[in-house]
Amino acid sequence: MESHFGIANVWIQGDFVTRAVAVLLLGMSLASWIVILIKAMDIFRFKKHARGARDFWHSEDFAAGLSKLGDDPANPFRHLALEGREATAHHRNTKAHLHDSLDVSDWVTRSLRNCIDEFTARVQSRLAVLASVGSTAPFIGLFGTVWGIYHALVAIGTSGQSTIDKVAGPIGEALIMTALGLAVAIPAVLGYNALVRGNKSILNNLNSFAHDLHAYFVTGARVSAPGEQAKVLPIKKG
Repeated sequence: MESHFGIANVWIQGDFVTRAVAVLLLGMSLASWIVILIKAMDIFRFKKHARGARDFWHSEDFAAGLSKLGDDPANPFRHLALEGREATAHHRNTKAHLHDSLDVSDWVTRSLRNCIDEFTARVQSRLAVLASVGSTAPFIGLFGTVWGIYHALVAIGTSGQSTIDKVAGPIGEALIMTALGLAVAIPAVLGYNALVRGNKSILNNLNSFAHDLHAYFVTGARVSAPGEQAKVLPIKKG
C-alpha cells in the first residue's frame, strides 16, 4: 500500500517532466513484456518443431518426412528441408547459369546457409528493444530521481522548513523513480538473456538438421551416428 501511495503522490505532486519520465518508463515496461511474451511463445513453438524434426529421419522417404514436420509455414525445419530439395532440383535441372560453376555440395550449402541466416535475423528481431530498455531504464529513473530531488529542495528552500518530516516525503517520492527504473530494467535484462539462450538452442538444432540435410541431398544418406543406419531413402532422380 505504501508503494502505491508513493507512486500516486509522485504523479499528483510531480511536474510535467516527472510525469513524462513515469509515462516513458511505463511504455518501456509494456514494450519489454510484449516482446518477452511473443518471443517466448515463438521459442516454445520452435522447440516443438525441433522435436518433430527428430522424427523426420525415421521416415521411409522424403515425402513422409515432410508430413511429419507438419504444414506450419513458420516451421523453420520444414522450410529448410524444402529449400534444400529446391536447391538440389534447381542445380540438377538448369543449365547455363553462373551457379553451374559450383558443384551441388557448394550450391546446397549456400542455399541452406541463406535459409538459416534469414531465420536467425527473424528470431533476433526486436531483441534490441529489450537490450535498449535494460541499459537505459535505470538512467531514466535516475534522471527522474534527480529532477524530483531538485524540485523538492527548491520547495523546501522556498518554505524555509527543513525538518525531517518535511524532507523525507518529497525525497522518498523522488527516489521511487529510481526503483521504477530498476523494476523496468531487470525483467528486460533477464528476458533478453533467457530469449538469447532459447534462440541459441533452436539455432543449434537447426544447424544440426541442415548438416544432415546437406549430407542427404549430396550423398543420398544422412550422416549417422556410429552404429546407426540412415532411415531416409535417396531422392529419386526426376
